[in-house]
Amino acid sequence: MKRIVLVGDIGSGKTFFSKLFKYPVFNADQVVSNLYQKDKFLFRKIKKKFPNKISSFPLKKGELLKVIFQKQKNLNVLGKIIHPIVRKKMKNFIKINQTKKFVILDVPLFLENKLNRKKDIIVFVEADKKKINKKLNKRKNINLKLINILRKNQFTPRLKKKKSTYIIKNNFIRNTAKKNVKLILEKIIE
Repeated sequence: MKRIVLVGDIGSGKTFFSKLFKYPVFNADQVVSNLYQKDKFLFRKIKKKFPNKISSFPLKKGELLKVIFQKQKNLNVLGKIIHPIVRKKMKNFIKINQTKKFVILDVPLFLENKLNRKKDIIVFVEADKKKINKKLNKRKNINLKLINILRKNQFTPRLKKKKSTYIIKNNFIRNTAKKNVKLILEKIIE
């Protein structure tokens, strides 16, 4: 089983591309969202760290945003609580899918958290900055202040690109995206 990891800027289309590969996908953002809704252990750990900021289960995004906006360091505090749980879920996902030819990992801080292995196939999703911002502005519940804070915690797109095995261009046209995924898979299989 080979691991294909999608990296890129926020809003570049990693999640969209991950589905086009048609192999099992581990989406870290989705896992975190589920944890906020269903994991009482996580809730208790965060409530203990921020007793005056977190009200009741399930965790509310608005309350977490207030915690992050209060002090940017709080994002790292939350990360230290959440990331080990997400890593454990990712390991379990990989174990469950070990007989598959590929698994797709859509993990925003994959390189930053040094989760990569030598044999990983890292695909950088490259998109025009203006198109990314246009797409982000169309999203429901988008918070540009949060996006700027998150970007500060990530490697620059240039560095991610440098660390990648392949670069896939996203022009936000579905048919082109499918063709690009097919080309990358052909290169990987060769």
